[in-house]
Amino acid sequence: MNKTELAIAIAERSGVPRTMVSKVLDAATATIKGTLRKEENVTLTGFGTFHVSERAERVGRNPLTGKPIRIAAAKVPKFRAGKGLKEAVQ
Repeated sequence: MNKTELAIAIAERSGVPRTMVSKVLDAATATIKGTLRKEENVTLTGFGTFHVSERAERVGRNPLTGKPIRIAAAKVPKFRAGKGLKEAVQ
């Protein structure tokens, strides 16, 4: 399911026009991105938590030459599923 299909499904389920749902989805994703940029967590009870994790510097291998290369440390977004989402999937 992509973003457009999600907006259509939400619109059908809620009775809100699809254009309005699309605007709300855009605002929600922008808010989540902004919050993660400040390295704060976003928790949606029953769904899960978005958080920022730090990945340490490490050594990898160039697949063409086999030579070791340094992979820089990075901050990466992660998602941890909540109890409600885990139960819905099983």
